[in-house]
Amino acid sequence: MNNDLILVAGGGGFIGGHLIADLRRRGFTNIRSVDIKPTDQWYQRFDGGENIVADLTDKQCCDRACDGAREVYNLAADMGGMGFIENNKALCMLSVLVNTHLLQASVDAGVDRYFYASSACVYNADKQMSEDVVALKEEDAYPAMPEDGYGWEKLFAERMCRHFREDFGINTRVARFHNVYGPHGTWEGGREKAPAAIARKVINAWSTNDHHIDIWGDGRQTRSFMYIDDCVKGIDMIMHSNIEEPINLGSNELVTINGLVDMVEEIIGIKLKRSHNLDAPKGVNGRNSDNTLIQKLLGWQPSITLRAGMEETVDWIRGEYMALYGSEPTNDASDLSRVLPHAS
Repeated sequence: MNNDLILVAGGGGFIGGHLIADLRRRGFTNIRSVDIKPTDQWYQRFDGGENIVADLTDKQCCDRACDGAREVYNLAADMGGMGFIENNKALCMLSVLVNTHLLQASVDAGVDRYFYASSACVYNADKQMSEDVVALKEEDAYPAMPEDGYGWEKLFAERMCRHFREDFGINTRVARFHNVYGPHGTWEGGREKAPAAIARKVINAWSTNDHHIDIWGDGRQTRSFMYIDDCVKGIDMIMHSNIEEPINLGSNELVTINGLVDMVEEIIGIKLKRSHNLDAPKGVNGRNSDNTLIQKLLGWQPSITLRAGMEETVDWIRGEYMALYGSEPTNDASDLSRVLPHAS
């Protein structure tokens, strides 16, 4: 049914753009992409479908967006990396309006399936106090103690999806994303997440010959990061499954932030002097995804290692950085042309 209308809310964003690209590759032709940003600020924009600029916190905009749609993917949210969500709690919570109005509009429009992008930030903070974290199972979201602001909004929105399914019969599906990264994402400006921020910092250190990097926190905090291609595949599998409760979608390849810096330094071919900003937002001490349930029910597991994904991501950010700033190192002490062929 490749001609059925698919709505991607937040289609101008990072994950939304990759999802639309994947739908198009698989032959879907009737795609409506809606985002609040002007189209020239969309991360990816495609011809041949509907590209609409609208504020989905407004109920009437959601009504128009859902009209005629068979499937709705809600990826729209006001969010960013830890620096953003810790300093913009109210803005993050206002995203609940998008889910509220999209769910109402979807029921009114007779939408068959509704996907909601939740987050690992819903998990109880008491279970994330150690760097040697035990991987988080789906039931670890309760008793509730999520990330303040952003995490509460996500947890509340999950419950809305559940009750709309129970009360109105719409097939809602919820995935808890664990740190999605990859090309065509935010890499500067304050909303970027750790992989992109670290890549930018290391590239900037190479470009300016200032061989220093500032790391938020002590660097011992642990995370797992999921490459965007694995995320998009997981979204499709969850959307078209019979899984009604929220489920983890993330890598279980654990790494410290210091280890992530090591990796990007190796990719770029540089070694930096480090300082740790202990006053900067760093989030929980440890977080990892337990993928037991999704592997059992869907057979899904990440296919792309962190190293392989970071190589692709660093290469893309390097190109964006050079296009924007056009700066190359002038110090001949380090032969970096071998690791940055696009800049030589």
